[in-house]
Amino acid sequence: MTASPRARRTLAGLALALRLALVKLVAIVPTLLIVATLLFFLLRLAPGGPFDRERAAPPEVMRALEHKYHLDESLFAQYGRWLTDLLFHGDLGPCFKYPHRTVNEIIGATLPVSMHLGLMALLVALAIGIPLGVVGAARQNRWQDTLSMAAALVGLSVPRFVLAPLLVLAFSLGLYWLPVARWESWRHMILPVVCAALPTAAYVARLTRAGLIEILGADFIRTARAKGLSERRILFVHALRGGLLPVVSYLGPGFSGLLVGSLVVEKIFNIPGMGRYFVEAALSSDYALLTGVTLVYGALLMVSNAAVDVAYALLDPRVRGT
Repeated sequence: MTASPRARRTLAGLALALRLALVKLVAIVPTLLIVATLLFFLLRLAPGGPFDRERAAPPEVMRALEHKYHLDESLFAQYGRWLTDLLFHGDLGPCFKYPHRTVNEIIGATLPVSMHLGLMALLVALAIGIPLGVVGAARQNRWQDTLSMAAALVGLSVPRFVLAPLLVLAFSLGLYWLPVARWESWRHMILPVVCAALPTAAYVARLTRAGLIEILGADFIRTARAKGLSERRILFVHALRGGLLPVVSYLGPGFSGLLVGSLVVEKIFNIPGMGRYFVEAALSSDYALLTGVTLVYGALLMVSNAAVDVAYALLDPRVRGT
């Protein structure tokens, strides 16, 4: 029995998505190696070292520390040792700031917290931004459009380091509804998630509105109106899928932006996430920890972008040529 044209189009889209996923995943490995190499040499050539901020120690103590961490070797010898451990053992090295912990242990303990915060913030941003954008497009140039886009503009204009203290002042110190900081129960998660999500929600709203307005002016939408279809059906059945393509394209860098943007959120709300250690590593010139966290951020960015490309191929028939 032969497959229907719709089934063949679906299979072609899945095949293209699978090929894209494999190509993207294969390209991630050499890209990360290049990033790791650049990070290794740039960080070690920068002024300052991991022990410069410590109290003045006798020269023999400093020599012992440098020997322990192989900092007395040549730069290329250090790079060869580090790259061998990374490729064959997955070892990102010891942490200078926390001598009794490795970089792998710190990332393993903090990455789930940052991922949890980022994913929840992304879901909240989509839940707020997409309806605002739909309202703005459906009521273009009316008061609903003006109000929704004004809210989006406020969300884009207020940075997270300003928004976070305002939320704490209002809901923690003013109304006593929510805890000030930490990451323990669902009540502790509300303020940091909202703080991380609102700027992203504003951007999603603007993208949704722009994408829907473009689709609503297309020929097939005019044909649907001529057939007598209701505006609600036209909007949610025929236009929304194409109108959300700009949002889908933004999800990869948007999610990575939430993770990187959570550096401020994690610091203000005292969340034990990866961003907090990233800031501390930068301040203390902890080469290994800074390189490890940056590589994880880079890998997450590349994987999320690859997932977005696959989703785009599934959603947009023009990408797969059908």
